[in-house]
Amino acid sequence: MSAGTFEPLKGYDELTNAQRVSRAEHFSKAMENRRTVRDFSDKPVPREIIDCAIRTAGLAPNGANMQPWHFVVVSDPEIKAKIRAAAEEEERAFYGGKASDEWLEALAPLGTDANKPFLETAPYLIVVFQQSYGLTEAGERVKHYYVQESVGIACGFLLSALHMAGLATLTHTPSPMGFLRDILRRPKNEKAMMIIVAGHPAKGAQVPRISKKPFDEICSSF
Repeated sequence: MSAGTFEPLKGYDELTNAQRVSRAEHFSKAMENRRTVRDFSDKPVPREIIDCAIRTAGLAPNGANMQPWHFVVVSDPEIKAKIRAAAEEEERAFYGGKASDEWLEALAPLGTDANKPFLETAPYLIVVFQQSYGLTEAGERVKHYYVQESVGIACGFLLSALHMAGLATLTHTPSPMGFLRDILRRPKNEKAMMIIVAGHPAKGAQVPRISKKPFDEICSSF
């Protein structure tokens, strides 16, 4: 190991194998109920929950510890309205001819369309930006490594943390997303990766009936 500053590893308790299995099963069972929600309530959510979930996302493993991410929390109604208007413009182009017939056929069972009211209804939008490179205070570039992989893992942490806090979520990825950098005044080295909508599900909210691939289709052993 190369020279550097190190500290003792913490957080790995002495557990029995049965306890480890129990923890793994408990988390898996909790995550079974996580669904993508499109019908949100405007019921307020304490900001502390959102901040705590983002702190969890910031703990994700990442290339060379460059932490190439930035999370913008949007709750202002006017800014949410601007984001919705811009996103729906891109979505109308998508559903109006930009997307292939094959893609639209795959989306059909989910009931999606260009109308995105959740972007205004839900109390929070968390816009996740990936930083293609860092910038020093002097404006010099700092190389980032495995940016997409790192930010993708952080988004997984964030979605899991929000779900474990009892909140519904939706990942929204209008394409292109350059309007988000403009609306939120982010620097040129950042690119929007997704919008995570967070809040309480609307009363009577429904989700598509879907099935997951069986375990032996998603896992192989040697």
